[in-house]
Amino acid sequence: MALQPATGARDLNPQQVEHNHWLRERLASVYRLWGYEEVSPPRVERIDTLKAGGGIASQEIVRLVADEPLGLRPEMTASIARAASTRLSQRTRPLRLWASGTVFESRQADEGRQCIEEKLHSGVELFGAPSPHGELELLSLLMAATESLGLKPRHQARLLVGHAALMDLILSPFKGEERNQVKTALTELDRLELERLGLEPQAHERLLRQLDLRGEPSMVLEEERRCFGPQPVLKDLERMFKHLSPLAQRGGIDLQLDPSFQPHYGLYDGLVFQLVCQGHSAPVVIARGGRYDTLVARFDSARKKASGLGFSFCLDDVRDLPGAAQAARQSLTQVLIAYSDTTSLEDALEVQRGLHREGVTAEVMLGPLVSREAAEQVCQERCCSELRWLTH
Repeated sequence: MALQPATGARDLNPQQVEHNHWLRERLASVYRLWGYEEVSPPRVERIDTLKAGGGIASQEIVRLVADEPLGLRPEMTASIARAASTRLSQRTRPLRLWASGTVFESRQADEGRQCIEEKLHSGVELFGAPSPHGELELLSLLMAATESLGLKPRHQARLLVGHAALMDLILSPFKGEERNQVKTALTELDRLELERLGLEPQAHERLLRQLDLRGEPSMVLEEERRCFGPQPVLKDLERMFKHLSPLAQRGGIDLQLDPSFQPHYGLYDGLVFQLVCQGHSAPVVIARGGRYDTLVARFDSARKKASGLGFSFCLDDVRDLPGAAQAARQSLTQVLIAYSDTTSLEDALEVQRGLHREGVTAEVMLGPLVSREAAEQVCQERCCSELRWLTH
């Protein structure tokens, strides 16, 4: 019998599970305040749904052995978009939904074997909201949700923003396969590949400037105006960052605009973003999202202006940030009730009942302890925040 979990999987201890629940409820309370309703998309979907219109590669989907092509969801957006366009198609727009649950990411391990990573996600989807109004709501909600997580300055939170229309402006001089090659080189920050393409010197120099262009939004937007003149996407981004800047400043989040940024999954066709924090040894992406109108249109061809956008937090990555577990423990009250041999277990259980009526988590030692000092030691070992010591 195997004693180790499968490659890429891991067991969670009770503290990690409790921390996940705490994170989920913190985010859920924010989503509800904004009028979002909870849905529960299936973990198992048809492969063509999970591919999200070609935005997700087949090798990134965990396939199941079944009579029809089925797989485990690598993300929840496609499933929720399908439900919004079918069972929920008669609901008025904008339609605001949120969900939490596990996703299954497939990748190759270093030795070449398939590695399946199971992660807990929580996020929102907004359907029927035009641009830029939908983006203003979504990013405002992202700021509020992030603030609820209690990130610290040590986490160096940074919101990296891109836009498909910016990439289209950069690629407008190129056609066909050359366009695809230039896009790949830009998104992968590959200077050598740009050199190998043998472009005209002026075009090559212009692409190198775009490759290096990222940072403070107003500076980047000003540079793009010099390159491309007044463009609708630049006006929309300026409006968005003007609204977003004070919210981000209050939450200690740095804003960065990167015209060449494209996310790993190719299902987005408008605004794209990811929230990055400093982990124990390297930056970690804790949330990502964007607009995916084309995906919704595939499911909802009857609606003339089908649109959707959303974001998702990876709760496992948030939980594993430096100091995050301590912050969660400090917000939770868990009482240990211990007693000496001059009182009894029955007395301790009566105290526990009183605490439970107040909604306080409390556990009881099932035997007497010799002293308060011994009880305090046990309280610390069991990660309880408070001790109730009973003695006569």
